[in-house]
Amino acid sequence: MIKKRIAILGSTGSIGTQALEVIEAHADTFSVAVLTAQNNADLLIEQAAKFLPLEVVIGNEAHYEKVKSALSNLPIKVFSGADALVSVVESESVDIVLTAMVGYSGMLPTIHAIKAGKDIALANKETLVVAGEIIMALAKEYGVKIYPVDSEHSAIFQCLAGETENPIEKIILTASGGPFRGKDRDFLMSVTKQQALKHPNWAMGAKITIDSATLMNKGLEVIEAKWLFDLRSDQIDVLVHPQSIIHSMVQFEDGSIKAQMGLPDMKLPIQYALNYPERLKSDFPRLNFADYPTLTFEKPDTETFRNLAIAYEVLEKGGNSACILNAANEVAVDAFLHDKIGFLEISDVIIECIAKIGFIQNPTYYDYVQTNEAARRFASDMIQVKA
Repeated sequence: MIKKRIAILGSTGSIGTQALEVIEAHADTFSVAVLTAQNNADLLIEQAAKFLPLEVVIGNEAHYEKVKSALSNLPIKVFSGADALVSVVESESVDIVLTAMVGYSGMLPTIHAIKAGKDIALANKETLVVAGEIIMALAKEYGVKIYPVDSEHSAIFQCLAGETENPIEKIILTASGGPFRGKDRDFLMSVTKQQALKHPNWAMGAKITIDSATLMNKGLEVIEAKWLFDLRSDQIDVLVHPQSIIHSMVQFEDGSIKAQMGLPDMKLPIQYALNYPERLKSDFPRLNFADYPTLTFEKPDTETFRNLAIAYEVLEKGGNSACILNAANEVAVDAFLHDKIGFLEISDVIIECIAKIGFIQNPTYYDYVQTNEAARRFASDMIQVKA
């Protein structure tokens, strides 16, 4: 059997490392063609020595000599920098690109991969948040499939299998509620990054974990779902489900609802995306309903956790507003992680950026680039004043 050759953008992060576990478990089905990382040179070297990709890219050029020297005795080409990152996905040795980079940085490599005719396993939700209209149009133009890796969007994708002719009435994205579910603004005024990084159900990177705590992650997923499944904002509901067993649901026009369920484990949606439409046998832990006799649901508190409401407002507004939101959020979360602003101030920075950065109704790619830069500058200046 011919192996599917995988390029992993962001191989040293949470999704990237779990993807390599999936590939290792199914070595007869997958091979690694490309590995990339931004700063974690040591882990990238370790991964490359184990999986022997054809090409490796270290984004931070300061680490290039270290990576090149460490891999010099192996048949691996080593590159560095942003230009290498966008060109490596175009290689003829790549069948599918797993975009597991964090934030806005994943957009340009995704665009290049699509133009090179590569199917995308999309774990970088910010790509669709920032420029969903452009990305989905390009995918259609180049005949490329986009397979969602986020557990919620994978759940929707799985629920829609075999339902091509049946219109969606609405989808229901589930949210764990994060570590601060049920807390009020007085409590959130003084929470620390250590508290915010303790997610109750999922093991994720720092940025997405903070986004989960603020409910921004769910807001980004709402925007992503609009583009992935061609929906209006009023067709996308969010429901807090603390057990994280139901990963999301689809309601059809006859009123019936399909749900995709399982234990919280990102390796399952990664594996499903990489080998769609075939399911691979796995040794993942199985859900025992006796262990979860009660599944509970509640509405999200959008007054306390304002980011979800902001995301819906941005989705309605359209244009470059989601790009502004994403840029401001990335800067604000980084500032929170470096103890420069408080937890609730993340939303303040985002709201102010959306109000002050120029709105463009029909942005081009270059408008998105300029919007991203302007919003980051404005957010950084705000945070500097606060500090």
